[in-house]
Amino acid sequence: MFKALDPVLHSQLRLAIVSLLMSVEEAEFTYIKEKTGATAGNLSVQITKLKAAGYVAVEKSFRENFPLTTCALTKEGKQAFETYVKALEDYIQVNKEGK
Repeated sequence: MFKALDPVLHSQLRLAIVSLLMSVEEAEFTYIKEKTGATAGNLSVQITKLKAAGYVAVEKSFRENFPLTTCALTKEGKQAFETYVKALEDYIQVNKEGK
């Protein structure tokens, strides 16, 4: 009846990162950090987990001699997010029908 929720996305910070990236083409690490309120270390760990799952592409470069990390959702990441949202909608619908 209930579909299993993707354990990679079923984390508050990883879900926030993916939700944010759904609304932009790409985002700098500092922008994601600012919007999520995460520490740099925790954000780095969670982005690495999303990258390992194939959900986020990470590009490292330099801007004016400073490191620049840019993240973007992959096609798989977008699909995973849409599937996750659909599963949540199904949970809500079952709850509405059960009342």
